[in-house]
Amino acid sequence: MAIPGMRGTDHIGFTVPDLEQAERFLVDVLGAEPVYVLGAKRADDDWMTVQLGVHPRTVIEEIRFYRLGNGTNLEVFQYDSADGQAPQPRNSDIGGHHLALYVDDIDAAADYLRDAGVEVMGQPVASAGASAGQRWLYFRSPWGMQFELVSFPNGKAYESGARTLLWHPARPGE
Repeated sequence: MAIPGMRGTDHIGFTVPDLEQAERFLVDVLGAEPVYVLGAKRADDDWMTVQLGVHPRTVIEEIRFYRLGNGTNLEVFQYDSADGQAPQPRNSDIGGHHLALYVDDIDAAADYLRDAGVEVMGQPVASAGASAGQRWLYFRSPWGMQFELVSFPNGKAYESGARTLLWHPARPGE
């Protein structure tokens, strides 16, 4: 069973404290392409609570959309939260998350990030088990959101006997 007509992921949305800082990082470091902007959204009724699950007087200051390589689109929000904002969740927290970016050469990508002044978390890690053949490495955006580099140019171990393969951004049509 699946949602009728579901085709895949359209976008990933996340909130940042400063859209200008986020755009510099997304465009200048990650290579995202700006696509369009939506202006402020506020409501005098309970629309923000009903539709988005936030305090009714919270204001969306602006939303920016980006295309990121052969992967999904990004929808980036800046809010003026009427009841304050919680700290960024860690991976181990409910709602914890990261955004993984496939690269052809993880070592070159890690060097590029370090040269750009990005906080790179450790060294590339070789996966095991079904993910053998993959290497990965986490890094942080200027606002603390975790991203991941991932690379498996010769495939992963699970692929040899799998009926279904994970979608691969270097081979989007497969």
